[in-house]
Amino acid sequence: MASNLYTHQSSNIAKTWVLMTFFFVIVIGIGWAISWVFNDPSILLIAAVFAIVMNVASYWFSDKIVVSMAGAKPAPEKEFPDLHNMVENLAITAGLPKPKIYIINDPAPNAFATGRNEKHAVVAVTSGLLNMMDRTELEGVLAHELSHIGNKDMLVSTVAVVLVGFVTIVSDFALRGMLFGGGDRDNKNHPLIAIIAFAFIILAPIVASLLQLAVSRKREFLADASGALLTRYPEGLANALRKIGSYSAPMKRANNATAHLYISNPFGSRAFTSGLAKLFMTHPPVEERITALLGRR
Repeated sequence: MASNLYTHQSSNIAKTWVLMTFFFVIVIGIGWAISWVFNDPSILLIAAVFAIVMNVASYWFSDKIVVSMAGAKPAPEKEFPDLHNMVENLAITAGLPKPKIYIINDPAPNAFATGRNEKHAVVAVTSGLLNMMDRTELEGVLAHELSHIGNKDMLVSTVAVVLVGFVTIVSDFALRGMLFGGGDRDNKNHPLIAIIAFAFIILAPIVASLLQLAVSRKREFLADASGALLTRYPEGLANALRKIGSYSAPMKRANNATAHLYISNPFGSRAFTSGLAKLFMTHPPVEERITALLGRR
């Protein structure tokens, strides 16, 4: 079982970096398209700096922003001693500092980890999760969240957000410029190249967003595998995922901006589960995650 999980973990690390490489290819493509249409690389530089500054600022204050958006409150150790003990023991096993622990007053079973690095990390769980899970299941969920911290998922997610923001802002700028008659006239005399450039400008934000979601899904598989290795009991997390997946109601403060951070879709198990909608899911289906955890093929 352990070798299967290690193999799964290594595979998802590799796949994630492949996806990130595609991100950079898209950025290069959109950069070429904008430079060709406007024949002015300085515009690209300005847009890139703006996107990076905005997203890095969001990353630096990510813990405060996400905690506020989720309506999470600090979990006093006197009130939640078992929760603190579990997190501390798992953190020691993982070789991580103990993160700050927060509670979200919500009946939906869910949890997330955030923070710019392991020294400024936060783990938040809902009251519904605490009420619904037994000890091994809760440990599985907490190990999953600590694995996000240990795997430095916040860094990967931030890089993805920066690239998506970059592509979206620059594409929007280019489209507005073209609508108002911008661009280099000599370049427009090459219709095939113009079509390719315009296709990059229009389709790049969509492709970049899909790749961002794909990265998020791969990180969930990786955190599942890492969490199972941490507890040495994959059935605990698998059983927790079954319970979480059976809860169909959305969280009270479900938000698209933070949905990818949670262990499960905060909009409930009924949201986007089949067909083309799966492309826009922030999380892989629960059944696929359980199958990967338990090694059934």
